[in-house]
Amino acid sequence: MTKKKANKIFYNLRQKGFNYKEHFTNPHKRKALIQKLGSFLTLVLKYVLLYGLSFIIIYPLIQQIAVALRDPYDINNPFVLWIPEKVSLKNFELAYLVLDYWKSFKNSVILSTGVTLLQLIMATLVGYSLARLKFPGHKIVFLIVIFTIIVAPMTLEVPLKLNLQNFLGSGKNLLGTPWILFFFALTGMGIKGGIFIYLFRQFFRGIPTEIEESAMVDGANPFQIFYKIMLPNAMGGIILTTVLTFVWQWNDAYYTVIYVSKITAAYETLTTKILGVAGNMQGALMAAGLWGLLDQDVTGNPLFTAMILNTTAILTMLPVIVFYLIVQRRLFTEGVERSGLVG
Repeated sequence: MTKKKANKIFYNLRQKGFNYKEHFTNPHKRKALIQKLGSFLTLVLKYVLLYGLSFIIIYPLIQQIAVALRDPYDINNPFVLWIPEKVSLKNFELAYLVLDYWKSFKNSVILSTGVTLLQLIMATLVGYSLARLKFPGHKIVFLIVIFTIIVAPMTLEVPLKLNLQNFLGSGKNLLGTPWILFFFALTGMGIKGGIFIYLFRQFFRGIPTEIEESAMVDGANPFQIFYKIMLPNAMGGIILTTVLTFVWQWNDAYYTVIYVSKITAAYETLTTKILGVAGNMQGALMAAGLWGLLDQDVTGNPLFTAMILNTTAILTMLPVIVFYLIVQRRLFTEGVERSGLVG
């Protein structure tokens, strides 16, 4: 029985040898084999590049987490590079105190949510008006929108401040309050407001006019057409605008600092608080009972300051990551549906 099995195995190996020999001697089979080998090597190269690029992208995040979990006593330990010798949450405790987290978090949520809603209303209405309503001067308005995209916000800082200190001659000073950012969003002067207007204008122009004409025949006015027809078809653009505006406002350090927190220090967001981490370090250390941790003035240690900055950045990013995870399914679904309608 054993001899029969051995003969069978030898016979199978011999047949495979003949088959491989035939693949190399037959030009058609050799060509097919080379094509399969080329496809396999291409697939391997794609995956190598994919995993390599993925590592490059997530490398800073991995490094931030590794540094944040490091015990403060190991700040000057040259043997601690990636994996901490002792996992500690002291850095998160200190970062929480430095940021005055819940107050700053509440301010960030209020500003980001308000700016997102107002900018979404503004961008959809103005984009629809420029795309469909041929009112007198609509081309001039569109040029102004393009102007807001091209010109840097810093160029308009001084004239805007002068006008906002005496708003419309009423004597009211809007600087130093979150209302100024809401006002910017509602008038198209918010973060990248011109880009979103242009996006919706181009999107609404791509919708067939026959849909509007049918609605007009049924007695619908322009606002009803906008609300019941245009907006449902623009859901992909609405979600994209919502996500980008919310994230950009959350991470904003220019508009919020210049027009709000620099004038009224009491109203600061998580992002603006990060800018003052070094200045708030001593008070936070004393409150956490960590003063004199390294037998030196720890606020002057750049490594310790960098470690706390890393941790504050993680605490600031965390709500945005959660927000993205909530909307990503709807966002990707809308993208696939829209891609099926193109052409």
